[in-house]
Amino acid sequence: MTDNVACPCGRTEAKKRAVIYSDCCARFIAHFDATPAPDAEHLMRSRYSAFVGERADYLLATWHSTTRPASLTFDAGAKWLGLEVREHTVTGPDTSEVEFVARYRLAGQAVRMHERSRFVREDGRWFYVDGEPRG
Repeated sequence: MTDNVACPCGRTEAKKRAVIYSDCCARFIAHFDATPAPDAEHLMRSRYSAFVGERADYLLATWHSTTRPASLTFDAGAKWLGLEVREHTVTGPDTSEVEFVARYRLAGQAVRMHERSRFVREDGRWFYVDGEPRG
C-alpha cells in the first residue's frame, strides 16, 4: 500500500475529502511502538487497514494478550470494499466499544461483517479484545 492513496479505513476530512494513508492509519501501523492509536476508533480503523494490507504483525500486536490467536492467515483473493464505523462508545476510563460494518468480496461473493468490538487501554495503548457479531 502506498502512502499517498486514500486510506482504506475511509476516514474523511471536514470537507469530506479522503484522508491519505500516510496521514491516517499508516503512522500507527508502521510505527506501532512509537505511535499508538489514540483511541479505540483509531485502532479499529488501523486494524481494518492492516487487514487490507495483510499486516499480521500489526494485527497481532494490537490484539489483547488474553484473546490473541497464535497466528493469522488471510483469505487469498479477498478484496476489501470499505469500512463504516457506526458508533464509538467510551464505556469506562480504559474501555471502549466500536460498532462497525466491513465489506469485502471473496470468490465472487459479497461478505458483510457487522460487529461490536470491545477494546481496552493498558499502559497508554489500546488493544482489541473481542467482538460480538451483529445481524
